Formats: sequence, structure tokens, C-alpha cells
Amino acid sequence: MNDIPASARLRAGLLILPLALFLGIFFIWPLWTMVSVAVRDDAMAGALPRTAAIIGEWDGEAPPPAEIQGAFMADLNGADNATLGPAVRRLNSAVSGFRTLMSKTQRAARDYTPDTPVDMVGIDARWGDAAYWTAIQNAASPYTDRNLLAALDLTRDDAGEISSLPAGSSANRLIIWRTFSIAAIITLACIAIGLPYAMVAASVTGWKRNLLLLAVLLPLWTSLLVRTAAWFILLQDQGLINQALTGLGLIDGPLPLIFNRAGVIVAMTHVLLPFMVLPIFSVITAIPANLMPAAASMGASPFRAFLRVLLPLSLPGVLSGSLLVFMVAIGYYITPALVGGPNDQMISSIIAFYALQTANWGMAGALGIILLVVTTLLYLVYNRLSRNGAPLGA
Repeated sequence: MNDIPASARLRAGLLILPLALFLGIFFIWPLWTMVSVAVRDDAMAGALPRTAAIIGEWDGEAPPPAEIQGAFMADLNGADNATLGPAVRRLNSAVSGFRTLMSKTQRAARDYTPDTPVDMVGIDARWGDAAYWTAIQNAASPYTDRNLLAALDLTRDDAGEISSLPAGSSANRLIIWRTFSIAAIITLACIAIGLPYAMVAASVTGWKRNLLLLAVLLPLWTSLLVRTAAWFILLQDQGLINQALTGLGLIDGPLPLIFNRAGVIVAMTHVLLPFMVLPIFSVITAIPANLMPAAASMGASPFRAFLRVLLPLSLPGVLSGSLLVFMVAIGYYITPALVGGPNDQMISSIIAFYALQTANWGMAGALGIILLVVTTLLYLVYNRLSRNGAPLGA
């Protein structure tokens, strides 16, 4: 390494500079932004800086000392509504009634001077309740786990212990479970279809193989929105599938195939099937073609030879395809939104709701972190298995 001229090292560095910039701008920076908005909330420190700096010394007995009350009134005296608004929303989400209390106290703070005696309880009796001051103390830190806990339907009680949110107040945990269950079903459906399809494609040659691979690759060359819209038309009550089944006399009335779980699974399985077929196909084509005849020559039936020879050797492709399908499926948004019903929306729809409709970037980032952690763990498991080799059956 020391023998390489500095100019050569500089040229090598310049060659990878575009890649480093691309990864930094489009991968690392968005991830860092997502993590930071999920765990950072400096609305209180920005709106009430004096109070945030000293309220950590409060012992929890209301009302707090005159020094903290004076800092609070001084902050309100100089605060503008644009800065104070996010802090009030944060406090009101912790203790109901904070919005009216802050408005009333801010009006009283207009006449405050450093020499004015402070009597917060005289302004409003609610300031004698420790819960309101505890909410301010908890919000004073610029870092919080509130969003991460809320993403799992958890919160912290007055004692600071983690507890579940009241029933019916949030459904994030249910939606996360629904997302993983739908992704698992789609992964199993892709295995059931993709494994035999890849084996058939690997067993033929020439134009037959090209035709089978083209049928798999063609959906990848079509817009996701177009593919989903096509299924939207096919799965309708008067769509092609129901008309064909009715025409054949197999059903008397249309099957409910859209705006439900069945439509989501059918459409997403079609969209994600190439991610299962291609990894399996690449593994099977690398298996020596004489292994199956050798197993047959030793007395194994075709099914037994498949179970003992071909299937174990194809498991690396099955695992790779399952990983790809599952990771892509848990982040899907368009397909469940178009062909699914209200009870079929996945976590990506909730992230879009928090980001676009309520502008709650903290909750959107917290839910995004959950997806990031799950996919990272899956990748680490796959890496471990692929390094060991034996668990894959290879």
C-alpha cells in the first residue's frame, strides 16, 4: 500500500467519490433524518428555553419553586405563537386541557416583569396539579422515546414506567402484526408458485426457457401502478375473473375478490413473484444436471430424489427469494391502498397518513424505524445462514 503513489490513490478516491456521494445523499442522509425526527423533539426547548434549562431540578411537588415559575412566565412573555404552537400541541397530547391553560396563562404573562411576584395557581388552579408541570419537565429534553413507544402502542405513565395505551386509542401494534402476516402469506404463496415454476424453467432450454423467463420478467418492465390498476379491473364483481367463473358455471354469483385481503394477496403475489423465481432459477441452473439421474439409478423415486437432492440444493435460492419478497412486501403502499379494504392497509399507509395528513413526522419516522430494524435483522440472519452453508442444505 505504501508503494502506491499518492496521485494513484487520489485518482482511485475520485473514482469512488460519485458512489460515496450517492450513498450519502440518497441513503445515509434520509435514514439519519428519519431516526432524528423520531427521537428528537426540541419544540419545548425552542419555545420555553429558560424553563427547559432549569425545570429538571424540580422535585415533582407542585407548584414548583418561584424561580421555575418566573422562568416560565418570562418565556411566555416573549414567546410568539408560531414557536409556542408545537410545544402546546406536545403538552396537550400528554395532558388534556393544556391548550386552554396555556392561552390563559400567556395572556396573564403579557404584564409580567422580573420584579413581579408570580402566583401561577392564582392564574389558574390547574397549575397546582403536578401532572401539568410533569408534562413540561418530560418535554424539556430535546430527545424523547415518546414516538417510538407510541409506534408500539406504549407510553410512559406518571411514574415514568412503560405501560400500554388505553384500548382503542391506537392500533399501530395491530397494523404492524397485519403487515407482517400479509407479507408472510405472500412469501409462502410466492414459494408455492415460484419454486415449481423455476424448476420447470431450468429444466427446458432454448425458446421455451426464454418464453418462461419473459413471462416472469415482463411484469418488472411494467409500471407498478399499471399492474395494480390491471388487477383492480380483473378482480371486480363484473371483472374478467368473475365473468369467466360464472360463464363456466363454477359460481352462481361474483366472488368478493377486491377491497379485501384476498385481492391484496393476489395482486401483491403477482407483483413480487419475479423476486422469488429469479433467485431460485439462478441456483437451480448451477446444480449439476446428472444428480437427479444418479439418484434415480440408485433406486430413488422422482419424488424422493426431489426431496433429498434437488430441494435441499435449491434452498439458498428459496431463502434469498423469501428474504427479497418479505422485505419488499412489508413496505408496500400502492397495491393495498387500491385493491385492499380499510382492514387491509399496511404500515406504509399509516406512515403516509402521519407524514402527509397530520404532519406528524416523529410518528412517521418511528414507524419507519420499525421497518428498518426488521429488514436489518432479516438481512443479518440471511448473512449468518449463507456463511454457515449447512443450514441451507447446500
